[in-house]
Amino acid sequence: MLITTLNECREFLAGDHTILRELLRPILGTVEIRYSLAHGRLEPGKRSKRHRLASTEVYYFLSGCGLFRIGNESTAVGPGAVAYVPPGAVQSLENTGTSMMEFLCLVDPAWKPQDEEVLE
Repeated sequence: MLITTLNECREFLAGDHTILRELLRPILGTVEIRYSLAHGRLEPGKRSKRHRLASTEVYYFLSGCGLFRIGNESTAVGPGAVAYVPPGAVQSLENTGTSMMEFLCLVDPAWKPQDEEVLE
């Protein structure tokens, strides 16, 4: 059994300039999973860098509000919204609100540095 908490996970600035904590990733422990799960934050008025992954990515928004861009499309997101990003799609997130935006991010297969390309 593996139980962890958000505060036990190291916080870092990701390549896309969101603040992340990796909750589950196969390389981090002995769990036998093929995906990775992270908790992300984005400060008010900030935007993540445009980037793309070789993997499928799913975002679940916990708090805050913003604009999520995938390719040439954009849509408003907020608490309870789920966004699917297909492999290779260019994406970015902008916090348009006045409070911290928080989200969970699931990447399948698990995130690897060589599978991400930051475009700016």
